[in-house]
Amino acid sequence: MGRGAMPRTSRIQGLRDLSVEARRKSVAEAAGVGAADIAAFDPGQGLSLGQADHMIENVTGMLGVPLGVATNFVVNGTEVLVPMATEEASVVAAASNSAKVARLHGGFTTSSSAPVMQAQVQIVGVADPEAGRVRLLEARDELIALANEQDPKLVEFGGGARDITVRLVPSRAGTYVVAHLRVDVRDAMGANAVNTMAEAVATRAAEIAGGNSLLRILTNKADLRLSRARAVFDAEALGGAEVVDNIMHAAALAEADPYRAATHNKGIMNGITAVVLATGNDTRAVEAGAHSHAISPAGRYTSLSRFEKNADGNVVGSIELPMPVGLVGGATKVHPTAQAAVRLLGVTTAAELAEIITAVGLAQNFGAVRALATEGIQRGHMSLHARNIATTAGATAGEVRAVVARLIAEKKVRVDYAEEVLADLRADR
Repeated sequence: MGRGAMPRTSRIQGLRDLSVEARRKSVAEAAGVGAADIAAFDPGQGLSLGQADHMIENVTGMLGVPLGVATNFVVNGTEVLVPMATEEASVVAAASNSAKVARLHGGFTTSSSAPVMQAQVQIVGVADPEAGRVRLLEARDELIALANEQDPKLVEFGGGARDITVRLVPSRAGTYVVAHLRVDVRDAMGANAVNTMAEAVATRAAEIAGGNSLLRILTNKADLRLSRARAVFDAEALGGAEVVDNIMHAAALAEADPYRAATHNKGIMNGITAVVLATGNDTRAVEAGAHSHAISPAGRYTSLSRFEKNADGNVVGSIELPMPVGLVGGATKVHPTAQAAVRLLGVTTAAELAEIITAVGLAQNFGAVRALATEGIQRGHMSLHARNIATTAGATAGEVRAVVARLIAEKKVRVDYAEEVLADLRADR
């Protein structure tokens, strides 16, 4: 993937049994980076209140989110340790376990399209919208040149406005002429670049079309900026042909039923959003693009991923969705923890980052579907949730494991019962 610092391995034995500090040291060594490169993972060295005060308005504090590292990932032949920021138990573990199964057949293979984002210019009051559309297409070169004047640096780096398309959008208030400016944003997420260009061309575009410009802003339906991932999950490692067939049934329901698809896709976003957040990218933009992409050509909401059985009886998973993330600008360049996350990944381009995120989404999704098709989602989820319950009940680090074991064995993962178990343990000492 054209990486800078090449990770030595994403396989770290016994990582969960180490202290937080020891994990951080082990992760840095495995990734081939210095301890200082990810020192910002320590809350005391991460985002300061002063830095936060410059990021948004009316800052009064900060909200911490647990940041874990998913192991076992191989993406296009490269070992990758993946930082994930999430409050939900089982997410990091599920991604790591799925990646471990995928390793048996080489891990994840990824690809992506060019980093093209679009801005829309809404033109109202056009008397002859069909002819207005054609007039705008005739002025393509003029409008592209005007757009590129706004960001010569982007053009210098090989990006810039590439094309103009025009749509007619009927509405209850009339027919709008909507010009789409297609911009190669290189390693940026691109919102600022395309918005600036849209503002610049709006007046001239309205003159040409014969109306007045109104909205001038990017669309988060980033369907020209797609990332893809695929992997083979070994049937024997999954438990045999019956498990594979059950996974096929679970996946087929997600394709056919919007009610199941919504939860299926939420599982994908569990992994994707965690990496997007960890790297300081825009979670809402990615989520909006993903869910809009889940609308099929027939107009039905469906699953973003596909699972098939290959000729060898193994599960083949694949996914394709918009992934508008960047390494330039935004919180990625301001937030020290996000910078540390990027260093841990070792990525040097937005495309590399997007593809790893997409692979994590597929891994996360497969982990959930596998669990649902076998023992059910609650077994693994509640095992990890029980740790939170034990801590809430007041268990110390040395007591958590014993309390969790009792909660799971007796299937009573509740705070009141954890308090009883804790009292019994302490009474026996």
